[in-house]
This record gives sequence, structure tokens and C-alpha cells, in this order.
Amino acid sequence: MCAAVRTHALALTRRLRPRTLRGQLTTGLVVLLALACLAVGVTTVLALEGFLVRRLDQQLTASGGRFAASLEHEATPDSDNRPDTRGQSEGTFGARLLHGTTTRAAVVRDRTDAPVPLTVGDRRALAGVPVDGDGHSRRLSALGAYRLTAVRGDDRDVLITGLPLRPVEETVHRLEGVEVAVFGAALAATGVVGALWVRLSLRPLRRVTTTAVSVAERPLASGDVAMPEPVPVADPRTEVGQVATAVNRMLGHVGSALERRQASEERLRHFAADASHELRTPVANIRGHAELALRHRGPVPPEVRRALDRIHAESRRMSRLVDDLLLLARIDAGRALDRAPVDLTRLVLDATEDARAAGPGHRWLLDLPEEAVTVTGDEHRLHQAVGNLLANARTHTPAGTEVTVRLTSGTEAAAGHSRVGLTVEDNGPGIPPELRPEVFGRFVRADHSRSRTAGSTGLGLAIVHAVVTAHGGTVDVESRPGHTVFTVELPAPPPEGQGPSGLADRASGPCQE
Repeated sequence: MCAAVRTHALALTRRLRPRTLRGQLTTGLVVLLALACLAVGVTTVLALEGFLVRRLDQQLTASGGRFAASLEHEATPDSDNRPDTRGQSEGTFGARLLHGTTTRAAVVRDRTDAPVPLTVGDRRALAGVPVDGDGHSRRLSALGAYRLTAVRGDDRDVLITGLPLRPVEETVHRLEGVEVAVFGAALAATGVVGALWVRLSLRPLRRVTTTAVSVAERPLASGDVAMPEPVPVADPRTEVGQVATAVNRMLGHVGSALERRQASEERLRHFAADASHELRTPVANIRGHAELALRHRGPVPPEVRRALDRIHAESRRMSRLVDDLLLLARIDAGRALDRAPVDLTRLVLDATEDARAAGPGHRWLLDLPEEAVTVTGDEHRLHQAVGNLLANARTHTPAGTEVTVRLTSGTEAAAGHSRVGLTVEDNGPGIPPELRPEVFGRFVRADHSRSRTAGSTGLGLAIVHAVVTAHGGTVDVESRPGHTVFTVELPAPPPEGQGPSGLADRASGPCQE
């Protein structure tokens, strides 16, 4: 139970604690001032109360106990033994104790003495007053709080004289009220003025924060990045000025590094484009000569034919590699793609049929909507991207793997825009965890944990990512053993831009082979 209460208290404290530096500074300032006001208030209240009580003790001493002494005679009062109320303050209390028992108690009211009814507790309290002539505070049920002093009488009795503490208490309470009002107003004014002052003082730090947030929101991974303007430094001798100076120095280093990286990427991109362009013709010539030699009708030694077959196969692979590099170089250079309505349903059907023909050992499933799904883009490049996803599933999974291609339309994205979704799912061995973060990188190949039945350039998924990104879409992957899903989302065209729906007979519900 105690642990639960402590946990709840800690959670409540964390929720109430200010999160921002401005809130913490303002709260700290107000709390310090509140502690100072509390210390001043307690000190002044205690000092005033002590002063008033000491003055009350002086009045008791000055009274000389005359009123209590007049109570020593219990006979019927007459002109000689009537209690002396002359010169006594209103509310003066007197009592006579004999052998620890209160024999008489009276209080001055309207210049006359009035008997005071005492309870057992009152009598016990009076009997407990030390007989030392000093003041002691006691509370009587019929009169309230009193300051009492006790002295020895002439008849071996104890005479107690007292004055009410009500004036002291009223004065102290009035001071407390004034202090609460004044200190409360001071705290409120300090909170408002302090918040404005802290906000003004932290303005340079907010500029640093704005610059840092601007840098954090920029895509620094690739491309040309424009760095924000340096943070103005008002006074480099202050802590905020030192932070701003350090941030500006860091921005300079980051900007220089990004410029060098961009220049290196540009050189590499130009090299890849130039190399791909220059290699296309020699590779095509090698492939042509190999095909021509293989068509020779004359006797060819077996080892020569095997060499020609290898040359032909490698030249074809080299041609695909060169074409992929050239495509990536063109997309990186920002070359515009075709923009036309594309029947994505027909494209998925054709690509799946091609994959089925290339991988008859796999089980290919289709889950397509009844209406045709269209997008705006480059049909040839989109077909290449879908084909690469299916080829990836076919190449890196064993025979008998089930591959499901699913197409959805009208999905609402986070920004509220309609999206078209395409997923390629398989129940193969999955992608190794260390490979998932860079699976869309270039020349990334799976290790032996995913079987390879055909050669791979390591550029297929990189082309998928480049093509989908160039169309304003996204591509992601989730993988675990027995379940791998590639998800592609593309912007959906407005309703009036949808294409014909003449493929409903081929796309109605799942189909398989």
C-alpha cells in the first residue's frame, strides 16, 4: 500500500513538474521567493507574538496581584473585604487556591467581579500553574486563552492572576492576514514579471533551438542540403552566447561535410552514368559475337562451347547491370519520368504472369479489388519496380514458397491523402536482421540464409526504392522467419483520373496456380 502511494506521488510530481527551461526557471524563482516570504512571515509573527506576550507579562507584574489578593477573604463582601477591581483591566482573571483546590475564581467585567464557573479540567489547569511569578499560557473553558501568573498568598494559599490572550491572538491573526495578502500579491507579480523576464532572457536560446530543429528536420542522408543561417550571437561572454557560437561552429563543420559528400556523390553519379553509357556498346558487341559463335554449324569443341555459353550468360548479366546503373543514375540526376494514367491492376497481372512463368515452382496468389486501380506515373518504370519485387521473392525463396500479391485502393494516409497500396508477401525464410536496415541499398545481396537460384546484381530493390520515391510514394519491408512483406504506397489520382475497369473478370478475388 505504501509503495503504491509513493509511486502515485512520484508520478503526480513528474506530471506537475515544468518541462520547459522557462517554466523551471520561473517556478524556481517563485518557489525561492515563497520560501523567503514564509521565513519572513513566520519570523515576524513569532517576534510580534513574543513581544505582545512579554508586554502582557509586564502588565501582570505591574498589577501586583491585587485582584487575586482581594479574593483571599471568603466572607460576604462588604466595604472592607470586597474584591479590589479598581485599576484592573477588563477581563482580568483572579483565582485563589488552597491546598491545590480552587476556592474562588472571578473575572473583572464592567468594573465588577463576576464569578467564573470552572470545570474539572479548568481546576486541574489552574493547579498546574507553577508558583514562580512568571507568565504561563492556559486555556479556560469559560474564558478562553489566558496568560496566568501564580504567587504565594499571606494565608499559605496560591493567588493566580491572569489577563486574556485574545487581543494578542487577534493582533497576530491580523498580521498573518496582511502578510498572506501582501506576499500573495508579491508572488503573483513576481511570477508574471519573472516569466516575462525569463522569456526575454531566453530569446537567444530559442533562436538556437529553432536553428537546431531546422537542421534536424532536413534530409541530411542524401542530396543537396541547404544549411540554415547562423545563429545571431549577441554576447559571446554569456552562456547562451557560448552555446550559439558552438552551434554556429558545428553548423559550419556539418555544412562543409555535406558539401564534400554531395560533391563525392555527384562525381560517383557521373562516373556511374558515364561508365554505364560507355559499357553498353562493348557489352552488346560481346553478347552479339557470343550468340553468333554459338550459332556456328560446324564442329565446336565442348570446352569452347561451354566458354561461349558462359560468355553469353555473363554478357547478358552485364547488360542488365549496366541498364540498372544507368537507370539509377538518371533517376538520381532528377530526370523527369513519364506522367500518364497507368492501369496498375493490369500491370500487376502481367508482372505476376511473368513471375509465374519464371518461377513455376512457387505458388503465386493474387488479391485484387474488383475495380481497376489506376495511378499516374511512368508505366514502364512501375512495371520494372513490380517485376523486381516479384523477382526478389522468387530469387531469394525456395521452391514451394507461397507469394501473395495484394493491391488496395483508397487507403487514407497520415496526411489525409488517398493512397494506393501494393504488397508482396511470402512465407520464405525471411531477411536477416542485420540486412533489413540497408535492404534498399545498392549492391546489397542477401547471404546464405536466403537461397539463391539465380544471379543477382544487388540493384533490384534499389531500383524499386528509386522508382517509388520518384513517383512520390514510399516502400517499406517487414520480415521475420516465415513472413516477409514489402509494402508500396503510391499517391492515388483524383476520382476523375481513374482508368477503365475492363479487367474485373481477371481481378475479381484471389486467383492462384
